[in-house]
Amino acid sequence: MNNLLTDVDGVRVGHADDARLASGVTAVLFDEPAVAAMDVRGGGPGIREGALLDVANTVERIDGIALSGGSAFGLEAGGGVQASLAARGRGFRVRDATIPIVPGAIIFDLLNGGDKAWGRFAPYRDLGYAAAEAAGKSFALGSVGAGLGATTSTLKGGLGSASAITSDGVTVAALAVVNAVGTVTVGDGPWFWAAPFEIGGEFGGRGLPDRFTPDMLRMRLKGAPAATAVENTTLAVVVTDADLTKLQAKRLAVIAHTGFARAIYPVHAPLDGDVVFAAATGRKPIDPLYGLTELGAVAANVLARAIARGVHEATALPFPDQPPAWRDRFRG
Repeated sequence: MNNLLTDVDGVRVGHADDARLASGVTAVLFDEPAVAAMDVRGGGPGIREGALLDVANTVERIDGIALSGGSAFGLEAGGGVQASLAARGRGFRVRDATIPIVPGAIIFDLLNGGDKAWGRFAPYRDLGYAAAEAAGKSFALGSVGAGLGATTSTLKGGLGSASAITSDGVTVAALAVVNAVGTVTVGDGPWFWAAPFEIGGEFGGRGLPDRFTPDMLRMRLKGAPAATAVENTTLAVVVTDADLTKLQAKRLAVIAHTGFARAIYPVHAPLDGDVVFAAATGRKPIDPLYGLTELGAVAANVLARAIARGVHEATALPFPDQPPAWRDRFRG
């Protein structure tokens, strides 16, 4: 176990980003099509192929997931991931046609100081292709891929991951791109809201404060006190090797959203686009009631840890008026 999404067999992750652009793409690929569903709780989502993941619709399995910066421009990243998979003959067969199924979602990072004057076409399709081509079992955390341009209201955001094994031996892992309108740490201090779920000092080992003051519980919102805060979003992919139906994958996504509430304050706001993709590779049987409940509970803990790790591992953007990194502010 490497505390990464790729601890689930048959899953690979790749990044592609551009430092001048201050944005990028992360591709999650499945060696074999995975059963998948999605749950959206944020008020401002940007999603590709979201309707396909509805449990009432026909296609049950996906080949990959594209996570991107760039707001709506970044939805093109899925086309790049799709092109990479198509070249390998991957996809849903319709007689002689093969169509790679690649849902995706985006964060808003257009105002983070990077050069977004890209000309006629945005670069996200090419970044999506590069991310898919780079996918492997090992991948970096922090300010990389879709997390390069991510921020929170007080600290630099980023990309995190974590994993765990249930009592039945089922592996579940999460990857999160943290670009929240709220905070991932308590007040102005170094403590992560997700501290009760931390394992082995994976995000600093600071625990929680001895007591909570009213100021610690005060909302700190990105863009405030302006009349309209800029758009945000935290994206998550939860993957397990359990054998789930599409409906059960949907329930896993619903339960896993609890991890957002354990790690971000406040969460699921009108200008957040918070979404959880849940995918299952189907390699291990699971009890449909108790087993699925435990899987969801562990997934929520894992997702909270992934969110905290994304901020803990981030590095600040080299542009004026950008939030500091956790490591710069609290480890110096």
